[in-house]
Formats: sequence, structure tokens, C-alpha cells
Amino acid sequence: MIGYIAVIASAFVVSLGSMPLLRSLSFRVGAVVHPDARRVHTRPTPLLGGAGIVAGVLVGFGVGWLTGEFKPVFRTIAPPLGVVLATLTMYAVGQLDDLREVSAPAKTAGSVLAGSVLAISGVAILFFRVPFVGLVALPPDLVPLITVLWVVGMAQAINLIDGLDGLAAGVVAIGAGAILLFAEHLDNADSIISDDNIGALIAACVVGACLGYLPFNVHPAKIFMGDAGALSLGLLMAASTIAIGGNTDAEVRGQTFFFFAPLFLPLVILGVPIVDTVWALLRRAKGRAGLTMADKNHLHHRLMRLGHGQRRAVLILWTWTALLSAAVLVPVYTGNGLGVVPLAVAALGLLLYTLFAPGWAARRDGGARPGDPGDRDAAGWRPVPPVAGTAANGEAAPPAPAGAPPRPTGPVPPPPAGPAARRAPSPRR
Repeated sequence: MIGYIAVIASAFVVSLGSMPLLRSLSFRVGAVVHPDARRVHTRPTPLLGGAGIVAGVLVGFGVGWLTGEFKPVFRTIAPPLGVVLATLTMYAVGQLDDLREVSAPAKTAGSVLAGSVLAISGVAILFFRVPFVGLVALPPDLVPLITVLWVVGMAQAINLIDGLDGLAAGVVAIGAGAILLFAEHLDNADSIISDDNIGALIAACVVGACLGYLPFNVHPAKIFMGDAGALSLGLLMAASTIAIGGNTDAEVRGQTFFFFAPLFLPLVILGVPIVDTVWALLRRAKGRAGLTMADKNHLHHRLMRLGHGQRRAVLILWTWTALLSAAVLVPVYTGNGLGVVPLAVAALGLLLYTLFAPGWAARRDGGARPGDPGDRDAAGWRPVPPVAGTAANGEAAPPAPAGAPPRPTGPVPPPPAGPAARRAPSPRR
């Protein structure tokens, strides 16, 4: 465990320390995201945060190699080198898209190339464990295909959920931490995975890099990770789950059996981005829209439309990820499935809070539009002027008296600035 602490700390320090430099560099080279109709941020924001995340991961790998705590992992150079090269490939694809906006087919081709590098290096899905069926070995011809599909799908899942400040990095940090704990249990208690398995080391690097990035990305964000960071994190999460679940043919029974599979583990721990991705695909297929066409109907957008502010929406999705991760870890560590009962109660409470908290806040504040007090402006929650021809309550305004001048049809002018305006009380306290 000391080795993992050193890896997490080094990745954290490098990621955290690089963000101010990358923020300054972003403004110098023009790598800045400007507000538009699809995004919720309201000011130009630097876009090179993904470089700091990848740098933290790479330094974490280097520290793991230098400490000597992971000698079995680095005994064979192919898997670590393959993970590094695949990460750099995915980062290059994402960074190019951030700076020049490459086409969707070209970006997919780059993701396929990164997944192929993983498969060639030996980090590939070789086995499936299906409950009540047992161990299923994939035919050699299907191994690269299934591995690439898993990498591309996971990368897109993380990319799609990167829509609010701190959301993707927090979800990935929680998920990677759960995967690290899961792998450590399989290694120490059950000896199911061998000491040369690289999955836990990848997860530790990801945890440290994301934690170092988060102080600069929580709302209001000072820097974004861009596609470069999101796609890279998706690849690393795919590589970690593949190494832990798809590279071992050990016999597994009991509670561990039901969670020890490259499908079930990330589907549960990373349930939030995966559900969001599946929902997006179904929504766009139903509307006959392009699968790569961006919209504002993801889970985080819907939470904001319910009335949650950016901070609260992010915290809700972080909490869902933590509960799903605990649903995996509690039975594995305790060997007792009844441990998920308190988690089910907590999930029900969180669901009720998610659905009804905005209404409670509105009634408490006398009908004011709900949201986080600190980010109403950043999320676009400003008082909306009444439309011409309507009363303040939204109903049709009464006709103007005979001889009166016509009502203005343009936008309602803002109130005059001055001492009286500054003394006006806030509509919400």
C-alpha cells in the first residue's frame, strides 16, 4: 500500500502544480473555450488541463517503477509501455480535436488506434465471467475487436459526461478509487489476480491526477480538461478494468464472482457515465440525429433544468457514483450481500432529494427560482424580463386605453443604475 500512496501523491503533485502553467499557456496560444449555446460556462476558459492530467499519470507510472514496489508489474515491459503509448495516442487525438476540431470519424479512428495499441501490448479482454455460466474464453480473432470496442465506448462515456465543472474528474476519481480498492482485495485476500497485474497501478495514477486537477476545475472552473483529458481518462479506466477483469482465468465463486467481470465491475462503478451514454445513444437514434451531435439533454443538463445549480448537480452525480461503488465494494469486502441494504436506503433518499429538493428550496425562498446561490449568474439563472404584451405573471396584459401610446415591442430595458438600484434588496435571501 505504501507504493500506491507514493504513486497517488506524485501524480497529485504534478497534476496540481502544472495547472497554473497550463492555464497561462492556454491564453498565450489561444486554447480557450468561449461560451456558446451548448455550454453552461459564461466566460472564456483555458482548455489545456488534460495535459496536466496525463503528465500526472505518466509521472505516477515513473514513480511506481522507481520505488521498486511494483517490480512484478514492470518485469514484462509490454503492458506498461502499451498503456503509456495508448494514453499518449488518445491524448494526441483529443488535443488535436480541442485545437482544430477534427471530424468525428477521424477522432473515432484515433480512438481505435489507441485501443489497438493496448490490445497488441497484452492489455486485452481474453476472458468473460458470466454469472451461472462460468468462464468464457474469447476466440483469438475477437480479442482485439472486443478490446477496442470497450476502449472506444469507455472513452466516449467519460467524454460525454464532461459537461459541468468538476463532474467528469470527480466521477472518474471515485470510480478509480473503488477499482483500486477492489483490485487490492482480490490481490491480498483472495489472491485472484497476480502481482504483475497493472490494473491497480493505473487506477492509482488516475486517482492522483484527477485529485490534483479538481481544485482548478470545481465551479467556477479555472481550466478545462477538454477532449484530450476526457478521452485519456476513459482509455485509462478501460485499461484498468480490462487488466483486472479480462486478463485472468482464475476460478472465482461466491460474492466475488458476481462482480469480478470486465462487464459488471465498470458497469456498476461507472454507472453514471455509462447510463448517460446509453441514454444519449437511444435519444439520438429515436430522433434520427447524428450519434456525435451534441445536445443539452444529458443527465447533468436535466438536473439543472430541475432547478439544481452546477455545484449541487455535480455533488448529486458524485454521490450516485460513490453509492454505486460502495454497492460493489461492500459485498466483496464483507462477503455479505445484506450490506447493500443501507446503501439502497441511501439511494432512495438521494433519489427523493434529486427530484424534490428544487421545489422545497423554491417554497422556502418564497417562489424564487431554485439553484445554488453562488452560481446563479454562472449557470445563466438571471431574472427573465417579461415578454412584450404580457403581464408580470405571464398572462396576457389588458388592452391599452384609447389614445395611449403603443406598448414597446423590443426588449425590456434594464433598470437604471444609481444609488436607488444599488440599495434595492435582493429577491432571494
